[in-house]
Amino acid sequence: MKNGVGVAQSIVLFGGTSEIGLAVARRLIVPGTARLVLVSRDPSAAEMAAVDIVDRSPDLEVHHIRFDAADAASMPHVVAEVVSAIGDIDVAVVAQGVLREGHDYFADPATVSEVVGVNMTGVMALLYGLADRLRSQGYGKIVLLSSVAGMRVRRSNPVYGASKAGVDGFALALDHELTGSGASILVVRPGFVTTRMTAGMRKAPFSTDAETVAARTVAAISSDKRIVWVPSALGAVFAVLRSLPTSIWRRLPF
Repeated sequence: MKNGVGVAQSIVLFGGTSEIGLAVARRLIVPGTARLVLVSRDPSAAEMAAVDIVDRSPDLEVHHIRFDAADAASMPHVVAEVVSAIGDIDVAVVAQGVLREGHDYFADPATVSEVVGVNMTGVMALLYGLADRLRSQGYGKIVLLSSVAGMRVRRSNPVYGASKAGVDGFALALDHELTGSGASILVVRPGFVTTRMTAGMRKAPFSTDAETVAARTVAAISSDKRIVWVPSALGAVFAVLRSLPTSIWRRLPF
């Protein structure tokens, strides 16, 4: 629960090595924050990635929990393990995902289930597990790092875009279901973000970086916003792109 001056005391990051997720965590951790849980496939890598957080906040209680982001059935157990370690959750940041840009799905169609399992099925199960816990607490915020790629799926990476479209829409519906419970979900829709995951890719218009996404996200957490675009201009851009006739959309170079 937040302390007397409104500081979130317990923060959980699902995707404990995510550059964007860690950038959000760094900004959330201020004097008064007591506990951080990094949930990841590789706790050793997450521990290394969070060295600067630990150095800056030596009194912070840090926990590492291992999970398989594609294992939807395990998500209720993972949430229970987090709660067992720290008790109530103030802010849960969900930053798990795989991109597979340029992958040949015609040659390897079985890979579709791997991407969808991490980006959508696993996240949906996790969101339900978290939402159930937060509504029983009567408070708490879930932050879903989504993507503008799901706003209108492009031909160059249809599986990633479709998985983001699915989980984005689901999160907004689940937030509606949580109305009146004290818990809520914030959906963050960044454009192209310069990170390790996008290294070597050509930057798209309205590109941004992890710190900018984190700053906008943390500012929105304490508000009543349900959706944040980063940069904000993308909201207007996609309002136009989503309304384009298919014949025009298919001529666009992406």
